[in-house]
Amino acid sequence: MVDGARRAARYEARLLWAGNPGLYALLQAARHTAPIQRFPRLGWVVNDPVLARRVLNDAAHFGMAGEGGVGHLWIQLFGDEMAQFFGGARHAEVRTRARDLFTEDNARALVERSQGAHYRAMAERLAEGGTVDVADATRVLAGRMVADLLGMRLDSPDDDAYRRIFAAGERLAGLAMGTAASTVLPAGTVRRARAIVTDITRGVEEGYRTAGPDTILGRCREMDLGLPLTRGLATLLAIAGTETGASGTSRTAALLHDTGQQGALLADPGLMPNAVREGLRVATPAPVIGRAVTRDAVVAGRRLRAGDRIMLLTYLADNAVGPFDVHREYVPETRQLWFGAGRHLCLGAAVARTQITRMLETLTAAGPYRVTSRRPARRVLVPTYASLCARTARTAR
Repeated sequence: MVDGARRAARYEARLLWAGNPGLYALLQAARHTAPIQRFPRLGWVVNDPVLARRVLNDAAHFGMAGEGGVGHLWIQLFGDEMAQFFGGARHAEVRTRARDLFTEDNARALVERSQGAHYRAMAERLAEGGTVDVADATRVLAGRMVADLLGMRLDSPDDDAYRRIFAAGERLAGLAMGTAASTVLPAGTVRRARAIVTDITRGVEEGYRTAGPDTILGRCREMDLGLPLTRGLATLLAIAGTETGASGTSRTAALLHDTGQQGALLADPGLMPNAVREGLRVATPAPVIGRAVTRDAVVAGRRLRAGDRIMLLTYLADNAVGPFDVHREYVPETRQLWFGAGRHLCLGAAVARTQITRMLETLTAAGPYRVTSRRPARRVLVPTYASLCARTARTAR
């Protein structure tokens, strides 16, 4: 198991380096610092799970809409009105009106409706001795799920159409690389980002008019958000629902394989919730969460001033617990920090868990699987695999 943990750690390190060398360097530099430390140009950096959760739960002193928060990027793309989605009464209303779409039961129904046929086809291919590209599958499946959830109809809803949605989201997210020191986007970057948004939201206008009340676009219409704000919210959900979901799914599949713990899961299927939780903890697809300091605050004895920025290194905070282990029980210190915390806790947590569960069940349906080749994605905001090919172990060579 020690050798498996080391092997998995090496692959994860390569993934982080290929995706974002700057992020990898920051994680290495902050690994041995104090729980909260000030870094030149970057601002305050936190690597402790308890402190990170405290910041995320403190909306009175830390916000998303100012310099350092992801909301600041969205406001530059969609206008000042977009700030209402990152705090205040409108933010609470949107979450309240959409919450029932993300219950455990509805998550299972959504994944089955939008992805079930693909999982069954993958299982058949593996059982017949074929190879599946898990990373490519996650991109297609994430695109299908988001389009279904939003209520968007595509002109040609084949797999390539959903790959294009994912690729556009990846390009948009990639424009945020280099914002560690400042979330102010150059004018040229804003223009490129808006062009990508037009591509991503091509079906939003029709969905806003026609989507049913069991979709995000239908709920936006009921709340009379207006089309411009709905485009912004749809783009935000498209990025959140595809990039991190695909990363968490393919990396969990790789971790289960690399650590050699498939046997334990196959022997005891009751370990599946642990495997899913551990995969999300170790992968932490959103490895950094930024916030703006909106009011003076004291964190672990350090005085933070309004206007400062703070970066929560969730990847380090989550991984401090130890390597991937399907026998690891719930860890109170980390809880589910990979989904955030507080008023911005990821609404799609149940969907992510369901997707990963279905993928692991599919890969192991005919017995253990073997990763036959892999390639990390390069220059991406969310570290992930560009390709992760797998076959059932008894047929792999």
